[in-house]
Amino acid sequence: MLAFLWNLGAFIVALGILITAHEFGHFYIARRCGVRVLRFSIGFGKAIWRHVDKDGTEYVVAMIPLGGYVKMLDERVEDVPPELQGESFNRKSVWARMAIVAAGPIANFIFAIIALYLMYLIGVPAVKPVIDSTTANSPAAVISLQQPQQIVAVSGQQVRTWEDVNLALVSHIGEQQLSLTLSPVSDLQEPSDTNGKTYALDIRQWHFDPDKESPISALGLHIYRPEIIPTLAEVVSGGAADKAGLKVGDTLVAIDGGLISSWDAFVQQVKASAGKTLNLTIKRNGEQQILPVTPDSHLDTDGHTVGYVGISPVVPQWPENMQIELHYGPLESLSMAAQKTWQLTAISAKMLGKLFTGDVSLKSLSGPISIAQGAGNTASFGLVYFLGFLALISVNLGIINLMPLPVLDGGHLMYCVIEAITRKPVSDRIQEIGFRFGAALLLVLMSIALFNDFARL
Repeated sequence: MLAFLWNLGAFIVALGILITAHEFGHFYIARRCGVRVLRFSIGFGKAIWRHVDKDGTEYVVAMIPLGGYVKMLDERVEDVPPELQGESFNRKSVWARMAIVAAGPIANFIFAIIALYLMYLIGVPAVKPVIDSTTANSPAAVISLQQPQQIVAVSGQQVRTWEDVNLALVSHIGEQQLSLTLSPVSDLQEPSDTNGKTYALDIRQWHFDPDKESPISALGLHIYRPEIIPTLAEVVSGGAADKAGLKVGDTLVAIDGGLISSWDAFVQQVKASAGKTLNLTIKRNGEQQILPVTPDSHLDTDGHTVGYVGISPVVPQWPENMQIELHYGPLESLSMAAQKTWQLTAISAKMLGKLFTGDVSLKSLSGPISIAQGAGNTASFGLVYFLGFLALISVNLGIINLMPLPVLDGGHLMYCVIEAITRKPVSDRIQEIGFRFGAALLLVLMSIALFNDFARL
């Protein structure tokens, strides 16, 4: 319940910030263009707070935080007194109306830059993208590794973190080939690919389910991780390990008489032993003892029954030369934020196009539940991660609103462009048909996104 409330609260905060930024774009440019704004509303339904300024604009915060709107004076919607007709939206030039409509999505991109600017100014700790092996018979199997190597570029695009790698890989879905440039792990903050070796990967058969694996693992890349020391950092109260008498600080030595070679090997053996008693040899206060443990049973994401004992190990420290902090000065942070926003915009637009061509599955669509989980998770990690999340969602919100669907800003822009070319407005009948079509298509996409959300729960 606490996790649900935390995710819900983070979702409402994130959505409120993004909607306010979007609607403020419309509001600000409308006023600059001489249009009278009647209401600036964040949310729908019954107002829980309202204020009217000296210009007569009503500011509202409503109960349903799933959108917002800016209501402007418009003769097509209601009767307007003759003395106010000059302040009507419909009386403005087509170029002014285009500016007002486009200002919302543009505000989302500007907000993304601001959020990323603050993120880089504060500083973001990250891990360098280092791999230590590849999977046989995978696209990455052509890579030969004698020691851990850092990925410094994907198809010529420089990458510094696993997030960069992930975004770059995703942008190649549906293509035939990509290249990875690898280099020895460097102590420098900025990687250099001048001495790196580039591998061409055939990705024609590269497919993956985003709910079950990442593009990194699906490609056959094994992320380098420090070796886990099997000393217990947590024992879940009431779990199988707790009932067997295991305690925080115990070190696992053997399982059924066989030495534990790695934490992963131990986990796999436990998973395969649901309901079966295992004899765990542990070291406590310098002395060894054997404790019988019977793993509980639960279902994994594939619906298979696996064993679970309820313990977690001490988290190992990453080597210093594999850590990086994305921290820049005021001017450089602005440059980095603008570059990152452009990268996110290009990748998001590319992925949206591939969604309609079929290269990307509709299963990848996410709705409010997934967004709420993402908001809660990033907020729990800290402010800088939450800012990065806000920037990503803001960019996607801007791109979606620019889609040429009449129910969205992009549809209104499309009508304005047609009017600018033909020198006459699109008829109300055509606009109404377009609105119904756009609303129906948007409803279908939202339904698919919600279905995907519930399927992931």
